[in-house]
Amino acid sequence: MIRRDYIVRMIEEFFQALSQIQAYKQGQLWQEADAALDEQFQKLIGADAEAATRLSDTELLALVIKGTPTLAVRDKTMILSTLLKEAGDVAVAQDRLEPGRSCYLKGLHLLLDTLGRGEDFERPDFVPKVELFVQALAGEALPLATQARLMEHYERTAQFAKAEDALFTLLEAEPKNVDLLRFGIAFYERLESQTDARLEAGNLPRAELKAALADLRERC
Repeated sequence: MIRRDYIVRMIEEFFQALSQIQAYKQGQLWQEADAALDEQFQKLIGADAEAATRLSDTELLALVIKGTPTLAVRDKTMILSTLLKEAGDVAVAQDRLEPGRSCYLKGLHLLLDTLGRGEDFERPDFVPKVELFVQALAGEALPLATQARLMEHYERTAQFAKAEDALFTLLEAEPKNVDLLRFGIAFYERLESQTDARLEAGNLPRAELKAALADLRERC
């Protein structure tokens, strides 16, 4: 109970801080927004927003885990993902595009990793959805590792057409990579077990699936 109370209090305190940051954004008070973001980053990982953009995903996660009760790691990771999205928005609004993009990518990676653990949990409403990160990163090619993570997420959430789009991006980058072709074949073979209704709902009709699978098998 004590640990649960700790998590609830942590989320409530962050939500209040997030509301203030978003108010600064709406009023275009960028200096105040930067200061509020730095305060929350320091509180969460012991480093300011600028330092966070220089850390790897693994390093960020290590700072989240350090000194955190195990039950709170997931929630703190989602809070960090949310902070990175806000920091990206504030940076981009001030024409600091590269730091903004770095924040978006790191936030997306942390969110995808958290969602990909297969745990049954209720995502707080304030946590940005995957598509918000993807939209923020539109206009520039995503790293292949990010595309692979997105593909896994889209398949897991039955967004099959989007998973296929991510696969196509990978294949366009390395069209003669046999391992990648086999990876794509395995993807379509997994989808063959889905019902027609589920495939249709995921915007990948069975006829398109079979055609794509045949093409990859021929190329492989």
